[in-house]
Amino acid sequence: MDWYVKLTVEGTIKNFPMTANPICLMPLHKGDDTFMSDKQFAEFYWPPLRAILVALVNEGLVPMPFAEGRYNRRLKEIADTPRSGVMWWFDQTDMKEAKRVLGDVCCIMGNVPASTIATGTPDQIRDNCRRLIEDCAPGGGYILGGGASVDNGKFENFKAMMDAAKEYGVYKK
Repeated sequence: MDWYVKLTVEGTIKNFPMTANPICLMPLHKGDDTFMSDKQFAEFYWPPLRAILVALVNEGLVPMPFAEGRYNRRLKEIADTPRSGVMWWFDQTDMKEAKRVLGDVCCIMGNVPASTIATGTPDQIRDNCRRLIEDCAPGGGYILGGGASVDNGKFENFKAMMDAAKEYGVYKK
């Protein structure tokens, strides 16, 4: 794993100049609550991932791990990163709990279900977005977004998401 950490960090840093964007998307497949035990996550998965996140932050980059699936049992562990250095994109994680545990540590985003964007109604999207904003936006550090990329969503649902962001997501001074 040490070799993998070194290879990943060096490759990311080497390729960074061609993008001129400090955000490093990191899809995390197979790290969710159901794929491995908490002990396996703590022993094998988290230490090298944390080392990569810290190294990228130290280089001035912004790691954006995409936590596919549910990371409800992983939240306390993944809070162990440099403050304001990592942006976690969540798929199906309990966002209210994510905000409680990670809100002072990092930015969180996502969790509007891709399935609802593709098959739901504008009212469902608006309600979901309103709840996410109410739960996650206070104090800053939340970006409203899909729980995963959406290839075939309904136009009216994307519009409902944008309208909800404008209506409920404006920070007041």
